[in-house]
Amino acid sequence: MDLFETIAKRASVRDLQPTDVPEGDLERILDAGRRAPSGRNRQPIEFIVISDVDTIKKLSKAQDCIADVSVLIAVAADPEKSEYWLEDVAAATENMLLAITALGYASVWVEGTLLRAEADHKKVLGVPDNMRLMVVLPVGAPAKATAQAQKRPLKEMVHRERYGTPRP
Repeated sequence: MDLFETIAKRASVRDLQPTDVPEGDLERILDAGRRAPSGRNRQPIEFIVISDVDTIKKLSKAQDCIADVSVLIAVAADPEKSEYWLEDVAAATENMLLAITALGYASVWVEGTLLRAEADHKKVLGVPDNMRLMVVLPVGAPAKATAQAQKRPLKEMVHRERYGTPRP
């Protein structure tokens, strides 16, 4: 799948089924995250790969769709390493979501529900107190075809030279 097809197909899929994710595919997904831009190249991001069924069940308290997959990728960051740590988390997460899609798997960016009980989830994963546990990506097979959510047309969101000047 080429890059633009991957971008067009990437969808937030919550209806996931377990699937075997070979180590080679997992490495490619993680490497995509590692290669994301990082403010001043500080690279404050850490990835935690979770395949233990009991740990996955504990983390599913953040969101039910997590419970039915064979592997999760958690994204943690050290805010002391970079003032741009949050942007770095977002860039790494998006790169991994695109890699997951390109390899034929599905996922969803789990953040808000995770953060509501961040301290509890950090304990489950042994994340140090000074770090933030920001995202969990469940990697699975889509239970059914899921289209990308409707996006606003470009003509409604692109301005030329100044805000309010529509694109020709």
